[in-house]
Amino acid sequence: MAKKIVILNGSPRPTGNTSALTARFKAGAEASGNQVTEFQLSRMKINGCLGCWRGGKDIDHPCTQRDDMEQIYPVYREADVVVLASPLYYWFISGFLKNAFDRLFAIAESGPNTRNPKKECVLIMAAEGAGFEESEHWYDHLEKHIGWKSIGKILCGWVTQPGDIEGKPELEQAYELGKSIH
Repeated sequence: MAKKIVILNGSPRPTGNTSALTARFKAGAEASGNQVTEFQLSRMKINGCLGCWRGGKDIDHPCTQRDDMEQIYPVYREADVVVLASPLYYWFISGFLKNAFDRLFAIAESGPNTRNPKKECVLIMAAEGAGFEESEHWYDHLEKHIGWKSIGKILCGWVTQPGDIEGKPELEQAYELGKSIH
C-alpha cells in the first residue's frame, strides 16, 4: 500500500549533496507508488520554538506562531514516513532542520497527553567528514522517546562541495531505501 512521505530537508544548498540524496530517495519512493512532499527548510520562514506550551488548540493553526510551518503541519500530520535530511554541521543536524523539528511539538500538543503521532522515519545526511555519531545518537533516542520506527539511515561522508557525491554508493542506497517503502 502506498504511503505518504514528507522530507524535511535542512540543507541550505538546493543542489548540494544532501539534496542529491533526497532526490534519489524521492525517486525510489515514487517508483513504488508513494506520495512524497519535500520541504526545503532553508527557503522557508520558520521561527524558533518559544516553548510556550500554548499550541495544539487549533487544528488549522497548531502553533501560536504564524509562519511557513503552516505549510508543513498538514503534510506532516498525514504523513506515514518522516525523512529528516541534513548536512552535518558541527557534528549535528543543521539549524534549519532542528528549528522545524522543534516546532512539530505543536502537533504533539494536539494529541492526548501531548503524544507525538506514530510515524516511520529515515535519517539522511551528508558530511565533509564522517563523524555522524552525535546525530545518530539524537536520532536513535528521538525514535525511542517519541515512539517512531526507523526504517533506515543513509549517511554519506567525505563530500564537501556540491557534486562530490556523484558516483557514491549512498545515492543508490537512498534510491533503494525509498523504493522499499510500501
